Amino acid sequence: MYNKIPLLVCAILVGCFSSLLRASEFNQVQISTSTPVKAPVMIQGPMPIEAEYFASLLTDVRTEKAGNVTFYIGKLDGFPVVVAQTGKGLENTAAATAVGIERYRPQAIINQGTSGGHDPALQVGDIVLGKRAVNASNFKTPFRKSGAGSAPLEWLPMDLLASEGSAGEGDSAKDAERIRYYIGNETLLHAAHTVKNRYTRGKVVEGTIASGNFWNNELDRIAWLHKQFGTSTEEMETAAAAQIAHSYSVPFLGIRVLSNNLTNGGHYDPSTAEDCQQFVRLVIEQYIDTLSTNSKKQK
Repeated sequence: MYNKIPLLVCAILVGCFSSLLRASEFNQVQISTSTPVKAPVMIQGPMPIEAEYFASLLTDVRTEKAGNVTFYIGKLDGFPVVVAQTGKGLENTAAATAVGIERYRPQAIINQGTSGGHDPALQVGDIVLGKRAVNASNFKTPFRKSGAGSAPLEWLPMDLLASEGSAGEGDSAKDAERIRYYIGNETLLHAAHTVKNRYTRGKVVEGTIASGNFWNNELDRIAWLHKQFGTSTEEMETAAAAQIAHSYSVPFLGIRVLSNNLTNGGHYDPSTAEDCQQFVRLVIEQYIDTLSTNSKKQK
């Protein structure tokens, strides 16, 4: 009887080991065949009229908040999309972009919404694809004596990323006296050009989107920015989002519709906000199709 106990124990251990082995093999099969989670595309809009329409296009939506930003997380035609209502201005947009990247790890970001025209050739309803984005509030004023007044058309551009030293004084200041442009991602630009003929509210052109915490109503100031820096339109967000996206190496593109244009008498039309979001939907669908095509080619 005593001799049978070790044999019984061995039999039990072998049975348990076999069960564990079978379970382990089963788990390994499950892991190896699981579908990887796709990184989302992030769509940004500062105001409710520039974000809520796109959010309404998503399915399986949930919302999350962080500071002043509201994130709508869902799917567009089965593809993960995050819509970020960032709030107005450079600071809100920079914070929303950094939080969005850290939290959702997007594979691409499009900042879109309304803007005011700088180019007299553009009409209300036209769309500018941000081949370049520029912070139009980064300037250094030349010295003027007390009582000499201000001369905004003589201000010098200031690149805050030119060096780690002072952007206003010392040797590094000379390196900073230049304009910095953030270049739009070529793949996103190509997707936008592919679908631009489907936009019927106006024309779609490449250009330079100027951003700053200014509301410029001085036609001479607008003309100066247009001439000196090639600005097509202005708003308060794109350059901030572009700067943060570039720092994280996330592909980025600004897309802005003209809601007004003082240079040719184009009056403000808030309905352009939805037109822009409808166009951005076309861009995203084309971008997703490009990703799918490239994935098949790689296989």
